[in-house]
Amino acid sequence: MHPRLSLLALGITLGLAAGAHASTTEQPKLTAQTRNSGGAMPAEQARLHFDHAELHFAIDPARRHLDGEATLRFTAREPTDVLLLDLDRNLPIRSVAVDGKPLARDAWSNPDGRLRIRLAQPLGKDDSVSTTIVYGGKPHVAKRAPWDGGFVWSHTKDGQPWVASAVEGEGCDLFWPCIDQPTGEPDLVDTYVTVPKALAAPGNGVLVEIRDNGATRTWHWRIKQPDTYAITLNVGPFEELRGDYKSRYGNTIPMELWYLRGHEADARALFAEFPRMLDFFEQQIGPYPFGDEKMGVVETPHLGMEHQTLNAYGNGYPKSAYGFDWLLQHEFAHEWFGNQVTNRNWDDMWLHEGFGTYMQPLYGQYLHGDMPYFSMLHEERMKLSNTSPIVSGQPRTEEEVYDGKTGPGLDIYYKGSLVLHTLRELIGDDAFFESVRRLVYGRPDPEPGNFRPRYATTKEYIGIVDQVTGKDLKWFFDVYLYDAKLPRLETNRRGDMLQFRWVTAHGEPFPMPLDVQVGDTVHTLAMAGGTGELKVPEGSLMIVDPRSKVLREMPHVEAFQAWEKAQKADKKAKEKAAQKN
Repeated sequence: MHPRLSLLALGITLGLAAGAHASTTEQPKLTAQTRNSGGAMPAEQARLHFDHAELHFAIDPARRHLDGEATLRFTAREPTDVLLLDLDRNLPIRSVAVDGKPLARDAWSNPDGRLRIRLAQPLGKDDSVSTTIVYGGKPHVAKRAPWDGGFVWSHTKDGQPWVASAVEGEGCDLFWPCIDQPTGEPDLVDTYVTVPKALAAPGNGVLVEIRDNGATRTWHWRIKQPDTYAITLNVGPFEELRGDYKSRYGNTIPMELWYLRGHEADARALFAEFPRMLDFFEQQIGPYPFGDEKMGVVETPHLGMEHQTLNAYGNGYPKSAYGFDWLLQHEFAHEWFGNQVTNRNWDDMWLHEGFGTYMQPLYGQYLHGDMPYFSMLHEERMKLSNTSPIVSGQPRTEEEVYDGKTGPGLDIYYKGSLVLHTLRELIGDDAFFESVRRLVYGRPDPEPGNFRPRYATTKEYIGIVDQVTGKDLKWFFDVYLYDAKLPRLETNRRGDMLQFRWVTAHGEPFPMPLDVQVGDTVHTLAMAGGTGELKVPEGSLMIVDPRSKVLREMPHVEAFQAWEKAQKADKKAKEKAAQKN
């Protein structure tokens, strides 16, 4: 998950790269096909299981050029006579072969970024096929990574190349031929990255070898079942910190941090946070999913992204009022929520971002108690828009989900997190964390070696919660995930009795229990049928929901948001007027 929208909302500036990014004014435009990632999967792609990708990249930082050769192996789930892949047409294809035999030019086409390869011999069910695609050119440059996908060509303070890829938004097809869908993960990927000899190329998974070619070196990495957008290229004059983490599950997890020369003191301080974060996640959620590969981080000239086993980090090593680097923690959370369990469609992206965001308040609670927990939740609450449902129930592209004007945008982060807080308060810690383990691992008793990366949907998670609790909680998820507006609590006084009633956007039932403190006593109203009442004599101290358990409409929040919006508009108007004068 990338942090693009949440970071914008936090107002973090991106002056972290040592050098300016490449100009993007002259690069060819992306086609609509390449700009979009996800949506409904074409039938031709659904017929294929992606077995293996062997990806060779030669990176020339001076020319900002990429040469690629991809050998991809598939097994047919059902008969097919075509291979349908995704690759930016602005990376010209030089040749295509199938099972080692070169194809004539009229046997394949890539007019809009969707590469169609016609098979001379149709595949039957369970038949295998491989294709080799040779291509190259200037890969799309990110206008502002990670919010816009592409390459970042930068340089260090002493002028050395510093390169990174960040492609979640537009997808893997920005630099390698792939199936640009959440469910398009290959079982195994080998990457071979050739770079100038003075530079390093840290990558996903396990380092197999470094081959010396004279003026260049080739770094060979191998990773199992990575997210399609999680394959990453990183090039720079990196130094490396290494260590081992002794897991509570008995295994040893390699830890790596690749940092720029000159940043050693800051890097060591950040590296010291790794074991503590691992302990939190393994204790709260379950085993680190990629313990036989590594927990890795690489310093990047963009803010960050959850590249499986090698998270991008460009947060500038700041100090925090909460005692931890929130960006590192958020991206690391995606190893569980995004890389271990992947949404089947972008419409379910809150499974990545909502859970990933909730891990920061939880981690604050783990470290320092309730104060940081509720402080972070309050910050999230003030950023909700509630203009679109978190989940639409229909296949969607990445852009449709992350666009805050027409889709849920930031709410998949913040509202998703607050929904999880409310769910935890409703069903209790034991049931909540068991439901999370079942979502992540597909079982309640994960141990290293007894699970694999998996796909999940919102409906599946709702079913898990119902199974764990023994209750039908459809009413909860209908209101919080499939409605845009939050439930509203109405109160009405009749003498000494106060009547409470939940009001939902479409009149759905909402029997959410409600705590009401009267004097020193906290009463819990069952709110069966969405209503309840309590004796509250006039003049009594009364606090509704004293422990802030329930996510609901709150007039003071909406009033503040409206005032803040007006202040920003007024400031912008004054700045515009000043420019004219």
